[in-house]
Amino acid sequence: MARMSERRWSDAPVCATCGVEHAEPLPETCRICADERQWVPAGGQVWTSLDELAATREIRFEELERGLWGLTSDPAVGIGQRAILVPGHLLWDPLGVVTDAAIERIRDLGGAHWVVASHPHMYGAQVAWAEALGARVLVHDADGEWLQRDHELIDRWTGTRQLAAGLALHTLGGHFPGAAVAIWAEGSDGLGSMLAGDTIQPKPDRQHVAFMRSYPNDLPLSHRVVRRIADAAAALRYRRLYGNIPGQLVENGPEAVERSAVRHIRWVLGDFDHLT
Repeated sequence: MARMSERRWSDAPVCATCGVEHAEPLPETCRICADERQWVPAGGQVWTSLDELAATREIRFEELERGLWGLTSDPAVGIGQRAILVPGHLLWDPLGVVTDAAIERIRDLGGAHWVVASHPHMYGAQVAWAEALGARVLVHDADGEWLQRDHELIDRWTGTRQLAAGLALHTLGGHFPGAAVAIWAEGSDGLGSMLAGDTIQPKPDRQHVAFMRSYPNDLPLSHRVVRRIADAAAALRYRRLYGNIPGQLVENGPEAVERSAVRHIRWVLGDFDHLT
């Protein structure tokens, strides 16, 4: 473990529940967790720090497919998300912890120019990762009010943002107004892979996805919004769809998205009320 004086990122408070870095002075309660999409623990707000987490966590790397890597923290931090690395370009849904070993591994794989979260629950330690990697952070302008640690490395974006040839961000909305996905054209053997975060969440049966305002608190989206998201996804070229939790993957993404959208819409419109 590197000494603090050797760190290539600045220490910052972190909410232990969501894993998002904060600036001081700290609020009484993490605003992200106090929102109806998240939760504050029954015992109250708990804070930790990037330095404390780095001293007690190991970041593991898994090759998800050729040229695409998943990063997880052991033990988990906050929500327990999986970050995804497109070497040379993008660190997606950054973890709430940074370690020297992980930075060295990413540099060996080709580094990253951009750090981007699919939505505010996944901001993690985005500023610290950018500091350590010499990268910039992109925050969707529609969700900027949820930013808990502003920094000169942060740029705003909206709509569609091309990061590199064959790698782009797309706004789909739903879970948050700025909820986004990334499309990596080289993925899935050239058919494209979608990094979906919670914007479209793969489910355990590997045949369906979900569209929700809140996953832990079971707040659904309307049939109109689900149709809008599915139609927007249908215009994108991809095959595999990766979520932000370890193991979340749907191989036939476009079919799963459309199948799931139809199922969601029929349930909320009452087509299956006779089954309840």
